[in-house]
Amino acid sequence: MIDFILNDQDICTGQPPGTTVLDFVRYHKDLKGTKIGCREGDCGACTVMVGELVGDQVKYRTMTSCLMPLANAAGKHIVTVEGINPPDGSMTPVQQAMVDESGTQCGFCTVGFVMSLTNFCVDDTAKTREMAVSAIDGNICRCTGYKSIERAGSVVSGQLSVVSSLTDVADKLDLAIKSKVVPSYFSGIKERLAKVSEKSNRQPTTDNRQLQFVSGGTDLYVQHPEHMAESDTTPLLYDEQLRGIRDVGEHIEIGGSATVTDLLVSPVMQSVFPHLYKHLKLVSSTPIRNMATLAGNFVNASPIGDMTVWFLALDASIVLSVASASADASAERDIKLRDLYLGYKQLAKQPDEMITAIRFKKPGGDFRFNFEKVCKRTYLDIATVNTAISLSVASASADAFTITDAHVSAGGVAPIPFYLKETSAFLTGKIVTEATIAAANEIMQSEISPISDVRGTESYKRLLLRQLFRAHFYEVFGA
Repeated sequence: MIDFILNDQDICTGQPPGTTVLDFVRYHKDLKGTKIGCREGDCGACTVMVGELVGDQVKYRTMTSCLMPLANAAGKHIVTVEGINPPDGSMTPVQQAMVDESGTQCGFCTVGFVMSLTNFCVDDTAKTREMAVSAIDGNICRCTGYKSIERAGSVVSGQLSVVSSLTDVADKLDLAIKSKVVPSYFSGIKERLAKVSEKSNRQPTTDNRQLQFVSGGTDLYVQHPEHMAESDTTPLLYDEQLRGIRDVGEHIEIGGSATVTDLLVSPVMQSVFPHLYKHLKLVSSTPIRNMATLAGNFVNASPIGDMTVWFLALDASIVLSVASASADASAERDIKLRDLYLGYKQLAKQPDEMITAIRFKKPGGDFRFNFEKVCKRTYLDIATVNTAISLSVASASADAFTITDAHVSAGGVAPIPFYLKETSAFLTGKIVTEATIAAANEIMQSEISPISDVRGTESYKRLLLRQLFRAHFYEVFGA
């Protein structure tokens, strides 16, 4: 049985754990406000809020319910648009702002925008226009244009700022309740979740797993929706043994089920990557970043996986563990992430192994990192070509730098997420000059083997990587 809270209702269901939350709320609970759109996590029409008890607070994130297995709802508060509607039939401030600013036309996408903006009101992000607009980056509208919706976001953020300045309420959820963004029943969710968590079978322990795993589901439910809905899988997204981001001395260690958003909000990661927000905003959308895990991204083995390319450039290692109750410590092994990929969708991993952790050496001294990506639209799209670079440098003179260590990676230019071994080796020990960059670029061109496909021709991808490689140096060293 799966126990959770759906809006203001306690749920205990025996529905298959692979059933999507979207299908459960629409077909089993007759809550039709959550729309069926693309079923691939792109359009955002099925967006719901997911509340998790973290310490003594309930933290909410948006997720696309079309890709969310019901197993991942266990022990959580799932909120659809029906769950934020005021009991008296009036509109919330978010809904009213959408109406006042003409942010709705046919109305199909409206619920998704409303849920994303409502979650913005209760989460920990700064209540600015920029962050309001950022919150709706996973929602697509096909008829109004986005300026009216952005204006609605500006109105909402402005209202929250005013209320915040007039009250001493610091908790964002309490502020949202006071502002009537969400109903008053939200104030009792913390205590109710604590009780649900006590009886919820929300995740099996590490030593009691089936061998078919699903974490965020953002790839599997796109590729095999019917199979996943009927399969008996082991959910990993909220497995506490696979979460967390830790500074462990010489290394930073990240749990395999850590999501992209977990990286984004981590003080540990922020201390290493000053441009973390800028770079990770290029990775899919807010609801997908809230669901997509590192281990899932790595194992999916897409040649253009954004986070795979990111961690290849950090020369990261992964910890592979045998998922068996009888397995001992010797069943755990470390390999370089670059050694995981043998060929297209071929992994140096046994069927009974899973990625439990990712490790990379904690940078010291003068460390430079950059991530670049080109796709057909700026956000919510997969890359045509993506690339990352990490450099450790020393000052050769007042205005010159020597590269003491270099790691470069690229996606979309080979059958696998590609670590540019020869280019990285060439850069190490070189002084950063135009000649060095040009020579490295030629070596890089000899390493890659792009193909022409729907996202671009071979020559176009070569040109993109050449330009993005130069962009790395402009970004980390300046013109």
